[in-house]
Amino acid sequence: MAMNRRHFLVAGLGASAAAFARIEERPDTILYNGKILTVSDREPEVEALAIVGDRIFGLGSSREMLALAGTGAKRIDLGGRRVTPGFNDAHAHPCESGVELLLQVPLEFDSIDAVKGALHAKALKTPPGEWVVGFLYDDTKGARPLTRADLDEVAPDNPVIVVHRGGHTAFVNSRALALAHVDERTPGAADEKYFRDDAGRLNGRIAEKATDHILAMAVRPPSREDYRKGAALIAKRYASRGITSACEADGLPGTLQAYIDARDAGELAGRFYVHIDYDQLEHMTAAGVHTGFGDAWVRVGAVKLFADGSISERTALLSEPYEGLGDYRGVIRDSRADLYEKARKAYLAGWQVGTHANGDVAIDTILGVYEQLQREAPRRDARLRIEHCTFTPPELVRRIKAAGVVPAPFAGYVLFHGEKMHFYGERRLEHMFAMRDFLDAGIKPAPGSDYTASPAEPMLWLRSEVTRTDLAGHVWGGNQRINVREAIRCQTLYGAYGSFEDDIKGSLEPGKLADLVVWDHDIVTIDPLRLLEVKPERTMIGGRWVYEA
Repeated sequence: MAMNRRHFLVAGLGASAAAFARIEERPDTILYNGKILTVSDREPEVEALAIVGDRIFGLGSSREMLALAGTGAKRIDLGGRRVTPGFNDAHAHPCESGVELLLQVPLEFDSIDAVKGALHAKALKTPPGEWVVGFLYDDTKGARPLTRADLDEVAPDNPVIVVHRGGHTAFVNSRALALAHVDERTPGAADEKYFRDDAGRLNGRIAEKATDHILAMAVRPPSREDYRKGAALIAKRYASRGITSACEADGLPGTLQAYIDARDAGELAGRFYVHIDYDQLEHMTAAGVHTGFGDAWVRVGAVKLFADGSISERTALLSEPYEGLGDYRGVIRDSRADLYEKARKAYLAGWQVGTHANGDVAIDTILGVYEQLQREAPRRDARLRIEHCTFTPPELVRRIKAAGVVPAPFAGYVLFHGEKMHFYGERRLEHMFAMRDFLDAGIKPAPGSDYTASPAEPMLWLRSEVTRTDLAGHVWGGNQRINVREAIRCQTLYGAYGSFEDDIKGSLEPGKLADLVVWDHDIVTIDPLRLLEVKPERTMIGGRWVYEA
């Protein structure tokens, strides 16, 4: 059968026939004897697929695909293994996290003594007066939060800042507060919070712009080489977890350059959609750069805005008080008027807009802004995003659908941050991380980890979305459960939809990029409570294996 140099025009020929891309060459790789979940409505599951270069050539039975192989083709027997499209972490901070792994102290411990020990060890190696910076800390994973006194004890000669893994709050010592000119008389503000103990004294916990201010003092600007190494490091780690694409959720020009440098050096084992912080909008637009600029490896994303605070750090802006925290309702990051002016400037310049909004008050506010913009200057398929989009009562879901907005909810928070859910209460959890409501409304959610705020671990995401249980087995908002096939679709195809890339990736179809994962267990049929046992065996990006266990 002379298949070489022919065109195959059909995208799918039915369950018993092969599907081919419009390619003129023979396949150079055949994966066969597998359970391949394509996430395509046309051909949901097949035994085999054929690849030419970086693209999928055909789908079908093992017999059909092997018949296409030339003498030099690689034939890979999957041994009945489950294959899925590569996962997409649709909201995370990978490059920054990679740089932090290179330069700072990781504090992913459940013990306060372990945290203090790691910081003290770093302080002993740090000259007096220089900063000690920790990250990946979570104040609810130990018996109690860090205090100013703890940090004074471990580093008496150094200013210290320990950033919560959520990124909105931090813990500092007395030297850090003094360098920031913060004392007991400093009032703070709605968006610049200094927390106090029961005696009214500063306890070392800070939030939002206070965190930004002190962190800017503590962290030297990474070099271009630091950025490149950080981007390469985190891409490799992502690939080892089965993640082939991610959205960098708040990038700077240096972040974008890091991914480009890593790509050009042949070190980038992943594809990245890079949101740009609003402060860079004028410079980027003047240079002719906007959403969509780039290639299949590195692409410019949305302009990033902020409406409120964090779920894991209890600073999201809510209409009713947090449970057990008096009348406290969270933190506002920007006024409605300022959000409108910023979003309008980006929107009229042709950018996608992605706004961080967790609480129902913040979501209502930015939805109102998006609705106003689309009334004033209608744009087809704008795919305006709400990053996190956590607490969405039914009326907000209806408006999200009507406005064509893409929500990017937390994928793994019920499981990973379950010990914090009591601050929101059972009633609110019925409408938080509302995946069931989104799908039932015809919305395409693009979930993400917000790494480092929670782990970039696809099996953790699936277990959280499918079971809605925390690590203790408590169910939070069971009405929002989705099934595993739905969860995989959200973490692959809908992630690509959120970046206008669902035409080239997110499902395994002829003509799309050959980004896929071979798993050591069948993630479709395994008991969802065992999903955390599942690991990738191999990860392919663009037809090339980038990770093998």
